[in-house]
Amino acid sequence: MTDTPARLLSLLSLLQTPREWPGSELAERLRVSARTIRRDIDRLRELGYPVEATLGAEGGYRLVAGAAMPPLVLDDEEAVAIAVGLRAGAGHAIEGVEEASVRALAKLEQVLPGRLRRRVGALQSATVAVTRGDGASVDPRTLTAIASAVAGPERLRFAYRDREGTASRRLVEPYRLVSTGSRWYLVAYDMEREDWRTFRVDRVSEPSATGVRFAPRELPMDAEEFVRRGLRGGETTYTVDVTFEGGAGLPEWVREHVVPAGGGGGGGAGVRVRFESADSPEWVVARLALTGVPFAVHGPEVLVEAARGLGARLVEAAGPRP
Repeated sequence: MTDTPARLLSLLSLLQTPREWPGSELAERLRVSARTIRRDIDRLRELGYPVEATLGAEGGYRLVAGAAMPPLVLDDEEAVAIAVGLRAGAGHAIEGVEEASVRALAKLEQVLPGRLRRRVGALQSATVAVTRGDGASVDPRTLTAIASAVAGPERLRFAYRDREGTASRRLVEPYRLVSTGSRWYLVAYDMEREDWRTFRVDRVSEPSATGVRFAPRELPMDAEEFVRRGLRGGETTYTVDVTFEGGAGLPEWVREHVVPAGGGGGGGAGVRVRFESADSPEWVVARLALTGVPFAVHGPEVLVEAARGLGARLVEAAGPRP
C-alpha cells in the first residue's frame, strides 16, 4: 500500500481493535516493510494517538488511553450503531443525553455517506423505544440541524407552533440547546422580536440554516437558568415534596434537591426532597419510582393523586395473585 494517508487510516483502524498487534502482522496486512510500520507509528504519535510499543523479538503495538480524545476511525457497522443510539437517545431527551450528545450526532451525520444515512433511517423507523417519558418526541434531524447552527454560529429559520397552537416563522441567532430531562429547549435571540426567547424543540419544524454567520450576543444569565425562568413564567409549575426511606441508591438528579437538616424538611427518618417541576405529575411520579427507593409523597395534591392513580393502574395491570 503506497498511499500514505490511506495506509495510516488502515493502520489506525487496526490499532483501534482492543488487542496487541505484532509489527510483522501489521506489515503483512498492509503489505509494507516493518520499517514503514515503525515510521507510520511515529506519525500517528505525532498526530496525538497514544500508541504503546512492547519490547521483544516480535515487538507489539496497541492503542492506549491518552490525555485527550483523538479522532476515531469507524467502520460502516460501528458508524450506523452509534448514529442509531444517539438518535434514539436525543430524540426522547433522556436525562444525561444532553447537548454534547447532539453535537456528536451532528458531526457524525454530517460525514455519513448517503448509503449509511439511509440505513440509519431504516433502523430508526423500525425501532420502538420503550422508555420515552411524557414529553413529545423530537425528530433527531431537527436537533442536529439546530446543533450545527449553534456551533456555526449561523442564523436559523424554522416554523414554530406555540402552546396555543399558533403557527409562525422565526429567524433567530441560536445560542444553546438545553435538556430538562423530558424536553429539549432552544435558547436563541429572535431577530424580529429583538429579544431572547426559549423555544420547545418538539414544536420546531423545517429548520434551515441561512448561511449567515453572526457574532454571538451575550445572554444575560446562564442558559439553563434562562430556560428555568421561562418555564416558571410560561408553564404551570409546582413544588414536588417527597421523602425517600434512605439515601443509598438515589440518582444525582434527586440528591441535588435534598433538603438539608434543619432546612424545613420536617422530622422523622428518611431523606426529604423538594424541587420545582413543570412536567406532568404522572411523569414525575414515574421518575421517582424508577429510583428503586421507596418514597412517600407529601404534596402537592396533584402529585399525590398522580401517585395513587399510577399505583392503581399498575396493580390492575399486574392482575390477581396466582
